[in-house]
Amino acid sequence: MVLVHESPGSWQQISASGWNRAELASLRLLSSTETLYIADMFLYVLGLVVLFYLFRWARELPRVGDKASKYVYVTGCDSGFGNLLSRHLDKAGFRVIAGCFTEKGEEELRKACSGNLTATHLDVTSKESVAKVAAVIRDKVGERGLWAVVNNAGVAVPSGPCDWHTLDDYKSMLDVNLNGVIGVTLSVLPLIKKARGRVVNVASVFGRICVTGGPYPVSKFAVEAFNDSLRFTMAPFGVKVLCIEPGFFKTSVTDSDIHMKNVDKLWAKLPQDVKDDYGVEYPQKAKDVIKEKVSQMSDGDLMKVVGCMEHAVSAAWPRKRYSPGWDAKFFWLPLSYMPTCVVDYIFLKNAIPIAKKLQ
Repeated sequence: MVLVHESPGSWQQISASGWNRAELASLRLLSSTETLYIADMFLYVLGLVVLFYLFRWARELPRVGDKASKYVYVTGCDSGFGNLLSRHLDKAGFRVIAGCFTEKGEEELRKACSGNLTATHLDVTSKESVAKVAAVIRDKVGERGLWAVVNNAGVAVPSGPCDWHTLDDYKSMLDVNLNGVIGVTLSVLPLIKKARGRVVNVASVFGRICVTGGPYPVSKFAVEAFNDSLRFTMAPFGVKVLCIEPGFFKTSVTDSDIHMKNVDKLWAKLPQDVKDDYGVEYPQKAKDVIKEKVSQMSDGDLMKVVGCMEHAVSAAWPRKRYSPGWDAKFFWLPLSYMPTCVVDYIFLKNAIPIAKKLQ
């Protein structure tokens, strides 16, 4: 018995005797041809993907020359990515100007690096501090200009549900994570234009998808917007603007102790009616999630991020965006392209339950 597709939704059974051998052979050949066509198309697409990645790999290999004459300004160098990047660039031969918030950070970098590195105090929330460092850089680089600025300074707390925060909480974080990025960039942008250099902005996967409350994702979405607008407007001047969007890594931004103390601090300031909404068990459950999930998700290999930063600074053809971390590549970024209803369902299903549920 043979099934013949006559029209959409309509199949007819015809006995084999109703077909001559030539017709049956033609049907088998057609089926075989379709299978080969699909296989060929798959191999064709696969070949194009392989060629694309080979081309990108070869294109990204060349590095800029004359590193000894190129100055790189890095913010947030007391610890974490900024600290490692400053050391790495110093070893690579660049002349690094490392902005540190503390004297301890300055001293440790000076001891760990060569005499080509300049460690200086920098508070990105202070216009005077930003202007002072910009003046130092101007004196150092002269007519050559500044090759790159890496806006790495940032904070992650306070962080919690939106109604746990005040406007001052938002302002304090935006002053560092957003206004600090803009202020530092604008302070040295004429020098970067002179060198036809580059601006490297450190955002986050939480600048692409928002699954938590508070000012942190707001600040990182805003950094993404500033990065994109700067990239368009600086392109005619030969300035490259690049964005780093790390996943979870073991730095102060993902430090469980800091975040658990943050929960206690925010909870203590809440009015009683808000506490009643969430329930007395909520803060402890929040701290349990932080202790269990954040530490498990955080990658200890900071060089995955620092390698992307270094490439953005030194590659002849850097990428527009870097997404270091397996969680960024295979979870957060793919999730950011999904429908909002899907994202909401996934995270609300696993959210900490509140005391006053909807009736």
